[in-house]
Amino acid sequence: MAKAAIIVESPTKTKTLSGFLGKDFVLLASMGHVRDLPEGDLAIDVDNDFAPKYEIIPRQKKTITKLKADLKGIETVYLASDPDREGEAIAWHLAQVLGLENPKRIEFNEITEEAVKNALAHPREIDLPRVDAQQARRLLDRLVGYEISPLLWRRIGSRGGTALSAGRVQSAALRLVCEREREISAFVPVEYWSLDVELSPQGKPQPFKAAVKQVDGQDLDLTNEEQTKPLAEELEQATYTVASVEKKPRSRSAQPPFITSSLQRQAANELHFSARKTMMVAEQLYQGVETDEGTVGLITYMRTDSTRIADQAVQQTRAFIKDTFGEEYIGPGVRGKTAKGAQEAHEAIRPTSTLNLPEQMKPYLDKDQAALYDLIWRRLVASQMAPAKFEQVTVEIAAGRFGLRATGSSLQFPGYLAVMPDNSDEEKVGILADLSPEQPLDLVQVLPEQHFTKPPPRYTEATLVGELEENGIGRPSTYAAIIETLRQRKYVRMKERAFVATATGCAVYDYLLDHFPHIIDIEFTAHVEEDLDAVEEGGENWVPVLRRYYDDLQTQMTAARDEKPHIFEGEVCPKCGGQLLVKYSLRGKFAGCEKYPECDFTKNLGIEIAEKNEVEPVGRDCPTCNLPLVYRIGFRGKRFIACTGYPTCKYTEQIGADGIARPKLPPKESGIPCDKCGAMMYIRESKRGPFLGCSKFPRCRNIMSIDLVEGYVPPPESEMEKPQQLDEPCPDCGKALLIRTGKRGPFIGCSGYPKCKYTRPGVAEAEPEV
Repeated sequence: MAKAAIIVESPTKTKTLSGFLGKDFVLLASMGHVRDLPEGDLAIDVDNDFAPKYEIIPRQKKTITKLKADLKGIETVYLASDPDREGEAIAWHLAQVLGLENPKRIEFNEITEEAVKNALAHPREIDLPRVDAQQARRLLDRLVGYEISPLLWRRIGSRGGTALSAGRVQSAALRLVCEREREISAFVPVEYWSLDVELSPQGKPQPFKAAVKQVDGQDLDLTNEEQTKPLAEELEQATYTVASVEKKPRSRSAQPPFITSSLQRQAANELHFSARKTMMVAEQLYQGVETDEGTVGLITYMRTDSTRIADQAVQQTRAFIKDTFGEEYIGPGVRGKTAKGAQEAHEAIRPTSTLNLPEQMKPYLDKDQAALYDLIWRRLVASQMAPAKFEQVTVEIAAGRFGLRATGSSLQFPGYLAVMPDNSDEEKVGILADLSPEQPLDLVQVLPEQHFTKPPPRYTEATLVGELEENGIGRPSTYAAIIETLRQRKYVRMKERAFVATATGCAVYDYLLDHFPHIIDIEFTAHVEEDLDAVEEGGENWVPVLRRYYDDLQTQMTAARDEKPHIFEGEVCPKCGGQLLVKYSLRGKFAGCEKYPECDFTKNLGIEIAEKNEVEPVGRDCPTCNLPLVYRIGFRGKRFIACTGYPTCKYTEQIGADGIARPKLPPKESGIPCDKCGAMMYIRESKRGPFLGCSKFPRCRNIMSIDLVEGYVPPPESEMEKPQQLDEPCPDCGKALLIRTGKRGPFIGCSGYPKCKYTRPGVAEAEPEV
């Protein structure tokens, strides 16, 4: 019988490890976290130094029972969870739950024989300061979420399955998206003009373009057509001569190997992967894939903020470059800028072996795995290659009182571009290299062009990750979870691969900005990360750190709970003369009349959604009035079809989960009186099915059971909204996971229910930290 056991996080890792550890060890999997704060309860004793009340996660009870049975008679237990804060916490929880007296903690950055055996030869104790840092972060996030979220429900509401929440990191990210939306909404385009000419050497039909840079020695600055037209006419009559030709070498170095954030950005730009998908596929490559030689881990650990590469990997990569491309292609090696708080003991994301060429691994990988592995492999090899060399040519051209310039460049030596082609538009030298001073040129045409300044672009996955990293919001390992939470809460939606803030997201942002400015303050969020780093390094005790933030939160909570809607200064209700009060709803921040519901006047005070009027045509006409139908987005973020004749024509169609559009039926009289006000009850449809609602809504909000209507037949099940399927398997049984809605809001559950009862909260949990 084996004398030692190794506990990792996933069964896939045990399969990879078994390929080279043999029967010397019992290989076990914890299936991730085994203990956590229970849902539905704060579970933190604030008055007793924030003592957490951890419980075994219900779905993990069988796992713990099995681990205890498998460990009977085992003398030595190695805890080999991931090499980061979250992994350290998992090791600590396992030791506590399993009653391990002297567990040995090991880390390996890649699942290879050499790395694992080296880790086994150098075990250590559990790093308690690192555990404290993870625990402080978990408790702070729980305190912020559990304190503020109920206020959001009361002040803003929760309808249509939209469960609102606030989080320390997600709220700061939401601020970035909403403020960008505000900038776009407030942007006013400014006109400007460019003035180019197309020229060619006399007697040679080889045209090239030159830009007018100066007039009478002053830089050109054209703001309208009236300024541009006379200059264009003057250029039509000018004589053009080459004033000077300057040629100089230019080089460009490769990017450093990937860290978590740069991998997410590059995968978003080049492969159109979401951050979440990038991390999921990278996890599969790290844990191991089946090859003819067994299960092999193809890349190093994918949650890292270090660009360091192990010496052995550097030597192997440089030898490969020499053998494949030649000695001149070997470069000095590129190391990126070290991020603040970066874990230098970690490595960059790289292939476990440069000799595992992408084309050789492709038969063993699915399409997404092959694409991401190719990206990681090329980035590592490029980082050790020589810079690319170019010749840049700048031609200055004289034309009377005008000064013009033409530029171009040509590739002289590809260097790293041999494996990492650059998609940027390099202007080709063409005829420019053959020009000489005082050479006369012929005018082909003058090209004046009108332009308008553009608003700042909306964030894409890549640019939002970059902004989070630059501002120190969260850690690289949490970016995917942050973005996924914003999506699940319907705070953002996607348009042309960019994030658009929804009305609900802007309402939450406005409320937090007015009442909890510290929570969404970028610098505050960054300071928290710095304090957690200090706890991990042993420079701070986690309890005083948490107390400082909690006391500040309580001050803001007290003010927010006691506050009543304040008066909107400067205006009164134009309909009845009453006071206007500042309020919040799922549609945004607004001013509403104090006499509501008798007076229903409202005025939007929140962020104007810049594209709220943009529509997509359906391609057919309304059956009621024959005007075109268009797709629209409701304030709950749900897509539907509506008539362009609204409000005269109110025809709409609901789009079911099967993608089929069906006319939205108007409420029907039920023949049953309201037992509160006596008005007629209508049969209405909701996400949860049919119900009876009072016809006097919103004055009377009474609802009654549909069972009171004799003979009522509900719509076919196919017309009801179906759960959304996630692109990840159930960790218990392997079947697909679904997003479902329960009494407490959305949650994720197994499609194999009731045989498999796996569930987890619908809010994206923070991924392991670096």
